[in-house]
Amino acid sequence: MSAAVLAGPASRAGGAPPAMPRSRTVPALLAELAERHPGTEFVVGGARRLRYPEFRAEVRRFARGLHALGVRRGDKVAILMGNRPEWLVADFAILALGGVMVSLNTWATRRELAYMLDHSDTSVLVTVDRFLGQDYTGALGEITAAGGLPKLRRVVRIAPDGRELPGGVSWDSVMHAGEAVPESVIDAAEEAVEPPDVACILYTSGSTSTPKGVQLQHFALIENMWHIGERQHLRAGDRLWLAVSLFWGLGCENALFALMTHAGTIVLQERFDAGEAIDLIEHERCTVVYATPNMVRAIAEHPDCRPERLATLRTGVTIGTPEQVRLLADLGAAEVCNVYGLTETYGNCTVTDAHEPIEVRAVSVGRPLPGFEIAVADPQTGKPLPSGKVGEIRVRGYVTCGYYRDEDRNREAFAADGWFRTGDLGYLDESGRLFFRGRLKEMIKTGGINVAPVEVEEVLMSHPGVEQAYVVGLADAERDEIVAAVVVPRGPVGADGADGVDEADEASLRAHCAQALAAYKRPRRYRLVGAGELPLTTTGKVRKLGMKELFAADDGG
Repeated sequence: MSAAVLAGPASRAGGAPPAMPRSRTVPALLAELAERHPGTEFVVGGARRLRYPEFRAEVRRFARGLHALGVRRGDKVAILMGNRPEWLVADFAILALGGVMVSLNTWATRRELAYMLDHSDTSVLVTVDRFLGQDYTGALGEITAAGGLPKLRRVVRIAPDGRELPGGVSWDSVMHAGEAVPESVIDAAEEAVEPPDVACILYTSGSTSTPKGVQLQHFALIENMWHIGERQHLRAGDRLWLAVSLFWGLGCENALFALMTHAGTIVLQERFDAGEAIDLIEHERCTVVYATPNMVRAIAEHPDCRPERLATLRTGVTIGTPEQVRLLADLGAAEVCNVYGLTETYGNCTVTDAHEPIEVRAVSVGRPLPGFEIAVADPQTGKPLPSGKVGEIRVRGYVTCGYYRDEDRNREAFAADGWFRTGDLGYLDESGRLFFRGRLKEMIKTGGINVAPVEVEEVLMSHPGVEQAYVVGLADAERDEIVAAVVVPRGPVGADGADGVDEADEASLRAHCAQALAAYKRPRRYRLVGAGELPLTTTGKVRKLGMKELFAADDGG
């Protein structure tokens, strides 16, 4: 097989691998682990600590309550809250009934919330009244008062604040109502769930005007997450610090089931705060970390960050530039894995092995996981490209069974031969490792030549005075586009270098790039900004397209 089309190898070489759980539905998985690991904590969050059997008992209580509200097999039930134990209880209760969990972004605006609830055919919503400045009860009241959400029958409110809401019921009242439902009803519902059934719909944004509802199936949530955990070398009793939002695929599909299939513990942080994160990791003796680059940087720069406080960390998952990956390894998670994937590919389709050298894990996103094929193809023709050549990453294997109620997007996403078009750029080396090179839509064409922004960003990030770097294309009459860079220096913008760190000014950046990049790849324009000036999405991620607006402001646009 060509290096440009590769299938995933086994995750560990030599010897018999540990046994994957025998269950292929989420309710059966929870029952299996409750039986095999009765003394192991599954969820720690707030003041609550629940072992696997205790968690399963609470899940079944809430499932009985949802059944009393009329939830049945195939019904859509949405969750909207921060990282609380109730999020997980509701999730597993929905799946125990054969329902479909709909995960909602806690940063969603009223318009986005109305769209996702309506598009998903949600009949019951489980939520809190407020979170991080968002007033969900107020938004829902306004939407329903205007005649919206006719399919939404009930809103289960955790600790309601006293305001009236049509269809609103409290969490406690649902638990109480479930007491009239026999346990045998839940037994029958769990037994009726099949491995190919859709377990959840996760809404993911992109370049489209409305979010896409990604459908994920029971069996793949178990099988692929097991393989992800194997690449991390997870083991029973591992403890994961999780501040990554559960509504995000990295949280509720990847992290949750990677740890669960390995009989680990989930330590929840309701919302990210660097100081609280350090306290949780130290107090709960966390061994696994899932973190985005901005989280890692915030922890590293916090005054309470000391090596001994993070000494229990061992492995985990992150993304970012080589420097960002190394930073998390230096903080204590020496075996941290670099990954690539989408919500549509069950979190990850490639993962580095935790025992590979950090020099490998920092630059590559790993080899395909078992059950995946990865191809790099010409975006226009679809023909496979040779190793080392940048093209569109395409995937077969554990891929979504389709976007919910969106046949047009399904036709666009899947090629005639079954390959899923990721819309991402990358290349495969001769050994089969994948290297991510950005979004296809972000590719810059300058003077007729393609430039991958990630390559330029990595060079800029290797400058000792640069904390963050983002590269975009700006329209140009002569070259079609020119390369432009937005840079966040390590110190205040315009300040002299300190503590031996070279100053990042435009002259030094130009000289730095001249040593590592061909002339056509070098940024022709620079914008130095403070981190607070970067445009962000509603989930707090940097909004790449918004970078062009920073240059427009300079031009008086």
